[in-house]
Amino acid sequence: MDFFDAHSIFFTVLEYKMSYLEFFAVITGIISVVLSAKASILSWPAGIVNVFLSAFLYYQNQLYPDMFLMVFFFVTNIMGWWRWASPKPGEEDKNKELKISFMPLKQFLILLAIGIIGTLVMGTLAGQLHNWLPLLFNLPSAYPFVDSFIFVMSVITTFLMIQKRIECWIIWLIIDVVATYLYFLKGIKFMGIEYLIFTIIAAFALWHWIKEYRSYTKTA
Repeated sequence: MDFFDAHSIFFTVLEYKMSYLEFFAVITGIISVVLSAKASILSWPAGIVNVFLSAFLYYQNQLYPDMFLMVFFFVTNIMGWWRWASPKPGEEDKNKELKISFMPLKQFLILLAIGIIGTLVMGTLAGQLHNWLPLLFNLPSAYPFVDSFIFVMSVITTFLMIQKRIECWIIWLIIDVVATYLYFLKGIKFMGIEYLIFTIIAAFALWHWIKEYRSYTKTA
């Protein structure tokens, strides 16, 4: 049994063959997002384990932008862990960690515009990877623009998450809906179920973070 082989089957349910890699990538991902929804700093180390497993899974399913995204997530999980644990004076919550906050509307809209432009550029590039680097990417990128949207918007949203901005959960909601559609379409059904669960968690997280933010005013 090769744990990191996406074709090494862990079990079969409703005729769907679940690999060890997909199963544990999904489980660690859910744990990480649940902890994030609760604004727990433990979400970052859990996320490091998740991105390591997910990178192997995406590569073997020709979802190259998602694979590259995992490298980015590995670095930002370390950054987020440090940022939440080391707030500047005046940024601390009751646990001496970084406070939740809103960002200016204009800045939020600019980020969305950047995300759309970035998706178009990266989708075009991803669609050519198998031509430029055939030895490394022997098959064409599957759904390059949809996959690139997930990549670009996830990059933007992760930086908002590092700063504990409430708006990150609005974008995560959109990303999770798109990712759910993509993974079911690609046949990675358990991963699709994971992102369906993420959609529900993101809605809860948005509510919870707003509630936490309002509690600062009451405390003050």
